Amino acid sequence: MTHDPHQHAHTHHSHGHGHGHHDSGPVGKVKAALREVFAPHSHDASDSIDDALESSAAGIRAVKISLVALGATAMAQVIIVAISGSVALLADTIHNFSDALTAIPLWIAFVLGRRAATRRYTYGFGRVEDLAGLFVIAMIALSAAIAGYESVRRLFNPVQIEHVGWVAAAGLIGFIGNELVAVYRIRVGRRIGSAALVADGLHARTDGFTSLAVLLGASAVALGFPLADPIIGILITIAILAVLRTAVRDVFRRLLDGVDPELVDAAETALATEPGVTAVRSVRMRWIGHRLHADAELDIDPSLSLVEAHQIAHDAEHTLTHAVPKLSTALIHAYPAGLVHT
Repeated sequence: MTHDPHQHAHTHHSHGHGHGHHDSGPVGKVKAALREVFAPHSHDASDSIDDALESSAAGIRAVKISLVALGATAMAQVIIVAISGSVALLADTIHNFSDALTAIPLWIAFVLGRRAATRRYTYGFGRVEDLAGLFVIAMIALSAAIAGYESVRRLFNPVQIEHVGWVAAAGLIGFIGNELVAVYRIRVGRRIGSAALVADGLHARTDGFTSLAVLLGASAVALGFPLADPIIGILITIAILAVLRTAVRDVFRRLLDGVDPELVDAAETALATEPGVTAVRSVRMRWIGHRLHADAELDIDPSLSLVEAHQIAHDAEHTLTHAVPKLSTALIHAYPAGLVHT
């Protein structure tokens, strides 16, 4: 009876694939743009990067740069606070400082994820990323709760906004800084396959929404519509909840070992066309941090020798690594065709 389990860790090289998007005119473009803001496309294999160490380094670099950018944004707001003397603006600035520091747990996660596997943690420490993602989700939820509470409170107990011009300026700075960081984190997160980094980008976007509310609210007050401030705050809270839904979906899919079905389809197609393979019994995949692991069961000709079966498994693994982006390890099981496996 031939049964050849074969495992081989490897460096994966770049094999991205594209997807067509149909445009239905101006309305379709607007809808697509809104979807990208509130639920950015999170195809697990949109791009790829050379190896696990390089992708972790890219994640750490993204966290460092975004931390500096958010720190600079908050410092600019501190200067405006000092000039204007606005206590309300001071509270918002402190909030932005605290949110910038949420990048630190993700930084720690990327560093830990580079550690080698041990006899206790045999798959390594990549899942620490997903734990950091849970922390980011909690921060987004907290932002939504604070924004909602403050908006409703101001609706029933209007608060006089002082130094409207300075407050609007601080809101504009906060929005631009946070949105730039959001776009950067989401882009790098997709490229390296990190759901946690994408979630952190969404977190920066929610902070940008909060700053946008400050800007729009101050503008409305300046135009003589004070109630517009809490109303805009409520609308921003709804927008934050939409972003929260996307972050929860992506992070919890990783925790539940969810993968894009197209990745499984690509793996099955590639393995089925491999010489010597008569059928593909099963393909299972899971994310470990921002790297993929696969297990596949193949049927092969029962008349083949053990050496030949081993070679087929090895070749099938090589094919699989080229067919599936971000695949870090694969375990290929080869069974004689017709053998009932229980």
